[in-house]
Amino acid sequence: QLVESGGGLVQAGGSLRLSCAASGSIFRLNPMGWYRQAPGKQRELVADITSSGSTNYADSVKGRFIISRDVAKNTVYLQMNSLKPEDTAVYYCHGWYGGSIYWGQGTQVTVSS
Repeated sequence: QLVESGGGLVQAGGSLRLSCAASGSIFRLNPMGWYRQAPGKQRELVADITSSGSTNYADSVKGRFIISRDVAKNTVYLQMNSLKPEDTAVYYCHGWYGGSIYWGQGTQVTVSS
């Protein structure tokens, strides 16, 4: 189970930090990260991170978002800075295990202009 927290409403230029806590340790050795889905759009990858710390970012968030991971706590974080209205979306934590992707319930991030 993946449980996200930290979403909310913020003004453009502001910051938010998302957290995703995994119950159990099945994701510990596998990639985890974040997708987002805006109204009327497809779900897109925001960032992911391997167990060794290698990261991958969507071009739209490079230089503004930072993904990190505490393997011992089975938790992944997304620090979002310089937020823009186009970052408004439901953000979903994900983790890979056994060749399948698992999802959290999502947390809403709304950026006002």
